[in-house]
Amino acid sequence: MPGQRVVVVGAGMGGLAAAADLARAGADVTVCERAAACGGKMRQVMAGTDPAKSAVDGGPTVFTMRWIFDGLFGDAGERVEDHLGLIPAETLARHAWRQGGRLDLFADIARSADAIGEFAGAADARAYRTFCARSRDIYRTLAKPFIASERPSPLDLVARVGLRQMPDMWRTMPMRTLWSALGDDFRDPRLRQLFGRYATYVGSSPWLAPATLMLIAHVEQNGVWLVDGGIHQVARAIQHLAERQGAKFRFNTEMRHVIVEHGRVAGVMLANGERLDADAVVFNGDISALTDEIRPVPATKPEARSLSAVTWCLAARTDGFELAHHNVFFAEDYAREFDAIFRQRRITEAPTVYLCAQDRGEAGTFQPGSTERLLALINAPADGDNVPLDEAAVADLSARAFGLMQACGLRIEAHGDPVATTPSGFNALFPATGGALYGRANHGMMGSFARAGARGKVPGLYLAGGSVHPGPGIPMATMSGRIAAARLLADWTGGSTRHRAVEIPISGAF
Repeated sequence: MPGQRVVVVGAGMGGLAAAADLARAGADVTVCERAAACGGKMRQVMAGTDPAKSAVDGGPTVFTMRWIFDGLFGDAGERVEDHLGLIPAETLARHAWRQGGRLDLFADIARSADAIGEFAGAADARAYRTFCARSRDIYRTLAKPFIASERPSPLDLVARVGLRQMPDMWRTMPMRTLWSALGDDFRDPRLRQLFGRYATYVGSSPWLAPATLMLIAHVEQNGVWLVDGGIHQVARAIQHLAERQGAKFRFNTEMRHVIVEHGRVAGVMLANGERLDADAVVFNGDISALTDEIRPVPATKPEARSLSAVTWCLAARTDGFELAHHNVFFAEDYAREFDAIFRQRRITEAPTVYLCAQDRGEAGTFQPGSTERLLALINAPADGDNVPLDEAAVADLSARAFGLMQACGLRIEAHGDPVATTPSGFNALFPATGGALYGRANHGMMGSFARAGARGKVPGLYLAGGSVHPGPGIPMATMSGRIAAARLLADWTGGSTRHRAVEIPISGAF
């Protein structure tokens, strides 16, 4: 085992975690990243005119499931809190509707229930407590056998859960849609809209995604953290952890293809013509970027892709609406938004806007009246490999998105031009995705099982990232890297572990 050569392709969260675990186990690890810095989708974008306020987090912004990171650092004999400033968020998100109403959700369930009672009435406040209990039960049923384990088939999952827990498995409601299940709990359509948004966390429609996704509510109630210095610091901290274990990083280094010789992986060929020999390769990119020869599942068809987005990173002054760290602005017709994206392949007239005010919240440095860093995002179809949006189209979308926020009371005065990224821009950053930010859409009862597992089609190839099991998002992609590393190490040690599904310890997961 010591000295075995591993090339990790991609320094996103999955690749970083795999590099840290493999280097700690004694492998000779080299990470190749086509960008100039680590993080993958967890990137920083330079925006605005003030150098002190120019680095805007331009990707995922929600840090949850801290137990995954405690485990990653703890297995290396370190503490995550010694390398990251993590501050528990009291306010999970602030929500506003164009037709009226504002609602904050809090880390404290009782406080959220009181807020919902004032917003929508006592019946919906009681419904919220029921919803929280259901989401907790779903999470507890699936955390170990699904999230922290190598990709199961449906039968494997049933076997892992066990016959005694089959009633719990049935209560995860895999055969119902999230939108339908939310109707069991909430009378106020705005609350169904709010909690239906959990489907977008995995790039999906609440009308097509399974009700199982309500487990995300428990994930948030179990802790959302704000990161001192911005969410990009998480990627940097794991890079440095991997380097302390002995991993080497090569940035601005693009892979051309994985080399297969004599039926197994032999290394990678770089875009500059250099060959890197390896005993194994961990690919931390979208599964569709691999060739049919080595990809274990079919490439994701355009109609099966998850959501893309149009984003704007900017430095600005704001007034009229007191921002939290995480903010969501809704129009009225939520169903129309997802029908437009997934059926008509366009952006609806009044899209929901997510706004991250990076300098706000418990970890924030915001001073009233000062310039702050903002990320605004609207959902879009992942058709970035087709005709790109032109300047006029992006300007129109900007007017609609920022107009919706203004209708909710928020006025934004940008300092310098916002930096926009469209689906074609995301496709250029993350090849073969069409701009999809979450891999395959998690639609239907079997959507969760359609992702690739940790192994490629040929020996020596392993897979990590948001397009493989257990899915997208900061903690899940990190978990995928840990699972890929564990699978690789189990295969190298051979014996009885070779065909057994690997699991990652989940101490502190609940």
